[in-house]
Amino acid sequence: MEEKQATTYEKIGGEAMVGKLADRFYELMDTVPQFAELRAMHPPSLAGSRDKLFKFLSGWFGGPDLFVEEYGHPRLRARHMPFAIGTLERDQWVACMVLAMEDVGIEEDIRKVLLNNFFNTADFMRNKEG
Repeated sequence: MEEKQATTYEKIGGEAMVGKLADRFYELMDTVPQFAELRAMHPPSLAGSRDKLFKFLSGWFGGPDLFVEEYGHPRLRARHMPFAIGTLERDQWVACMVLAMEDVGIEEDIRKVLLNNFFNTADFMRNKEG
């Protein structure tokens, strides 16, 4: 009998940790001056963005596919097309996520894999030069 490999969702602590990560990500975005351009792309209240990130990450990490259940296929690039995203915005998003992962205590080996995945996804969102 083959043993099922644990998902990232399970490895990091499930729903509670995904919630902490989404909370910390938006808390950092809202308060750290180096993320000002990224913050400016979001609505005054970050609650809806936080909720969508939580639901997306839940499924992306291998847990319940909450985003798909509520909104359908993520279509990340299409959903982000209204926003001008270049290397500055990509790099701010990735840096904010790196800090959030560190702050909530995700293990370094998992963070390294996630960083690579997050960077590739964020890079795919770019839709402007620079």
